[in-house]
Amino acid sequence: MQRPTNPGMDSTARVSEPPPYRPIAFGPVDIACDGVSGGGFRLCSRTPLAPHDQSLSRMFRAAAEAGPDRVFLAERSTDGWRTLTYAASRPIVDGIAAAFLERGLSAERPVMVLSGNSIDHALLMLAAYTAGIPIAPISVAYSLQSRNHAKLKHVAALLQPGFIYVADTAPFAGALGVLDRTGIEIVASHNGAQLDGVTSLASLAATRPGAGVEQAVASSNANTIAKFLFTSGSTGLPKGVINTHGMLTANQQQIAQIWPFLAEVPPVLVDWLPWNHTFGGNHNFNIVLRHAGTFYIDAGKPMPALVGETVRNLSEISPTVYFNVPAGYAALLPHLERDGAFANNFFAKVRFIFYAGAALPQDLWTRLEAAAIRAIGARIPLISSWGTTETAPLATACHFLTDRSGMIGVPAPGVEVKLVPGGLTRVALTEGSLVVNSSQGGGTKDTWVLEAF
Repeated sequence: MQRPTNPGMDSTARVSEPPPYRPIAFGPVDIACDGVSGGGFRLCSRTPLAPHDQSLSRMFRAAAEAGPDRVFLAERSTDGWRTLTYAASRPIVDGIAAAFLERGLSAERPVMVLSGNSIDHALLMLAAYTAGIPIAPISVAYSLQSRNHAKLKHVAALLQPGFIYVADTAPFAGALGVLDRTGIEIVASHNGAQLDGVTSLASLAATRPGAGVEQAVASSNANTIAKFLFTSGSTGLPKGVINTHGMLTANQQQIAQIWPFLAEVPPVLVDWLPWNHTFGGNHNFNIVLRHAGTFYIDAGKPMPALVGETVRNLSEISPTVYFNVPAGYAALLPHLERDGAFANNFFAKVRFIFYAGAALPQDLWTRLEAAAIRAIGARIPLISSWGTTETAPLATACHFLTDRSGMIGVPAPGVEVKLVPGGLTRVALTEGSLVVNSSQGGGTKDTWVLEAF
């Protein structure tokens, strides 16, 4: 069939125009860029950080009040999905929080979690926030892949936990066996190894909350320690980083201001990113918490043996926003390109596609755009941000459309960054993009460093 044309318009020009983006609401981009003594530039948003409640425990309770019957957490079970609503989560969280308080846990005797993402892990995390007691999620690799458990022993010695949780003692028996467990309570959802002295998580959840829980929630503030998050240890032994309630709630307020579309519909995430890392455990989980959304826990991984589980989950659940690392998109793209039904479900509701951890290769960017156009006839914004474990984590972010990879965006409200130039002559902001002109000739790449200011 011949495409109908408008006699008053060049049909060739119309066909060559890229398809429109799916509509999305971004916050305003209003950035100040000033020179600083000694060289370099200071960048900050002119939009102030809006007032917000600085307690994660109260954030959770607000979400439970906003959508009590909404599914909050979901994970695969033998007969489909195990789901938990906000209303059903609240008494479990309060019960575990009461048990934490009864045991006298504190920043000096925190909660340590060796297992990966799960509903029970999430409930423990929220209970720790509620009780005002730090939680420390630890990389599963330190327990299940290490031969000498050196990093696990190092982390445990630093934390001196009063409480260690594993989903099942069977796979973690070896790791637990190398730790000095004097004065430490071991708690598990399942005691597959039949270890002595293990407390069941169900018994903690059955604890009756008292006045202490309400007092802990009321007294939680910006300086209350939410978690001890450990760096990867790629350059040495892992280093513990304090994350406070104030850091995490401020980051969510920043996200709410730069990506206001998140408030239009409660977000739905299908997410595998580990909670011992700031990307999955702070950024993504708390986006769901802040907006009373739904978190589908994806047991897949961006590797050949496990990406099939991610494809299975995304074939059933359409996310409204999607987060992954470049390797994850490289693993998903072959499925998106050859399976039209899968692509249709993946792109059906997604408002933006987010990558972090590394720059997304431009060829993957182009292929993702092409897959979206085939599925829904529109482009989906692809964006990224930059941050660190210490910033909980977003510091700069794209909240504008861009047609190329590698853009880390501009400072979020309340953030100042210092740009230290190397052989640069001019830095300018044009339509939200950082433009750098180099004094070096011969095609030499511009170099620059973001520095704490």
